[in-house]
Amino acid sequence: MKFPITMRVSTTLLAAVLALAGSIPSNAQERKGDHAVSPSELRQDVRKAADTRQANEAAVRQMFSTDQAKDMLKSAGIDYRQVDRAISQVSDQDLARMAARSAEVNHNFAAGRLDDRDLLIILLVAVALILIIVAVH
Repeated sequence: MKFPITMRVSTTLLAAVLALAGSIPSNAQERKGDHAVSPSELRQDVRKAADTRQANEAAVRQMFSTDQAKDMLKSAGIDYRQVDRAISQVSDQDLARMAARSAEVNHNFAAGRLDDRDLLIILLVAVALILIIVAVH
């Protein structure tokens, strides 16, 4: 039995639509789980970055909190409060570099070996903080 051409076209079109409709839900589900980074991984990375920044700020602030550092800043005409405020405004990369220097100074201070080189590092970090903030504003 031969079907008229319109019925064959309609049947073919209906089959194509059903095939397409059947593939959409499974395709959408596949894409839903195919993210490059899951939301929990993203939250974990953000938390890790925040923790790292907080630790870096603490290391730099600890370096400036010593009496020797405060005296040196004062003798150089640098206000400790200005330096302290600037710490939170520095980029993560600059803060990480300053924290590395600060850790070295803090280690020497804890060992009782704070020398002129360490004091110079303190002064240079303070000046760098101020210059970065001035350049940003």
